[in-house]
Amino acid sequence: MSSEILVNITPQETRAAVMKQGVAQELYIERTSNCGIVGNIYSGRVSRVLPGMQSAFIDIGLDRAAFLHVADIWGVRQSGDADKPIERLLHDGESILVQVIKDSIGTKGARLSTQISIAGRLLVYLPQESNIGVSQRIENEAGRELLREKLQQLLPPDRKGGYIIRTMAEAASEHDLRTDIEYLHKLWRNIQERSIVTTPTLLYQDLTLSHRVLRDFVDDDTARILVDSRETFQKMIAFAQDYMVNVAERVNHYAGERPLFDLYGVEDEIEKSLARRVNLKSGGYLIIDQTEALTTVDVNTGGFIGIRSFDDTIFKTNLEAAQVIARQLRLRNLGGIIIIDFIDMENEGHRDAVLTEFKKTLIKDRTRMTVSRFTALGLVEMTRKRTRESLAHILCEPCPTCQGRGEVRTAQTMCYEILRELLRESRQFDAREFRILASQQVIDLFLDEESQSLAQLGDFIAKPISLQVEVAYTQEQYDVILM
Repeated sequence: MSSEILVNITPQETRAAVMKQGVAQELYIERTSNCGIVGNIYSGRVSRVLPGMQSAFIDIGLDRAAFLHVADIWGVRQSGDADKPIERLLHDGESILVQVIKDSIGTKGARLSTQISIAGRLLVYLPQESNIGVSQRIENEAGRELLREKLQQLLPPDRKGGYIIRTMAEAASEHDLRTDIEYLHKLWRNIQERSIVTTPTLLYQDLTLSHRVLRDFVDDDTARILVDSRETFQKMIAFAQDYMVNVAERVNHYAGERPLFDLYGVEDEIEKSLARRVNLKSGGYLIIDQTEALTTVDVNTGGFIGIRSFDDTIFKTNLEAAQVIARQLRLRNLGGIIIIDFIDMENEGHRDAVLTEFKKTLIKDRTRMTVSRFTALGLVEMTRKRTRESLAHILCEPCPTCQGRGEVRTAQTMCYEILRELLRESRQFDAREFRILASQQVIDLFLDEESQSLAQLGDFIAKPISLQVEVAYTQEQYDVILM
């Protein structure tokens, strides 16, 4: 199935969408003011070792210290000395070479590893390793072995470091592989030469999103890459001609008047990907809730009544939901623990079919995942590696009215809270008059349904109470002014 990649460029951000059959399957956003740092290599300095957490904070020159766990220190597991505590491996003030494996998310700093990996077009270079691995996406065992032998023959006898052969290398020529090897070795030499600094310094920065599109997203099924910026188009062509000649001819400049993402319906798709509810074609729907610890997906039949039987209706809804959920995980970039509550199915065969369909659709995902079977409660538990912020966290912030709860207290609840506050104030201060400043909805309720409650309190405290609408106040905001 052929695909297209759309790249939208503005001075503020770069956005990329992977399209299949005219529908967005993946979305990536990189902002100039807040570029992701996954893959960047730094010369850092240990600022604090935490024996209780078997971790350390590393200063890499950013506003917030990054986080290194003992399990991410290269050589500990390899040497069979996994029980060695971090306080015997690192000490405060020590210089250390680290790579970012996870962007800072929320209040958490970036996560680091001391195992360095540098991605090329066809290979990933692991300078501290010695083995040659092959991408799990290349499933043919004979083909995997041939690729290993092919690479082994191209490497110089005195070669150092290990490699992971990427999926794109399956149809690569010896010349392409040799070019990638030289490119990666040159990068590593430059990093080593610059790593002699003693202050926290960025040594290597991963490619920009527009270039990563060519390196990581393009495959044999990619029909074309459309870019709506002439300057970026020329840079991408130059990059492709240097490192992937067969891709250069597929990069095209889009010069149409209508915005690229509007033309292909990607803007609408982004809007839908921020909604809590996702409608299914059958009439069913999903409810997706993202929390700090995990994401839950609830499947509902909604208006779908089926034709044959209730069991058949549930089965068809769950099958459709399995496909849509896999796509939503990619679009929204949901990571961490994900709990999926499919509609209960008594038929074991239906359960197996839904789980098989779900796993089959997840194969398209570039991110590492694990999926469990149905639990005793009928839930499917899975994990999806989280390396960067989700789409919602990039584009949104907690609502200033509800503070992210998704709900606000009713006007009636606020009226009763204000009455209690008035009573407290009257016992503390001997004011001539009390004035309530609140939103229009709350004041309207005081003038109508709760007017008797307000009058009773006024009689009880023996002080006049006046009302004033503050249009800038949300429903939960109020003030009691002593006059």
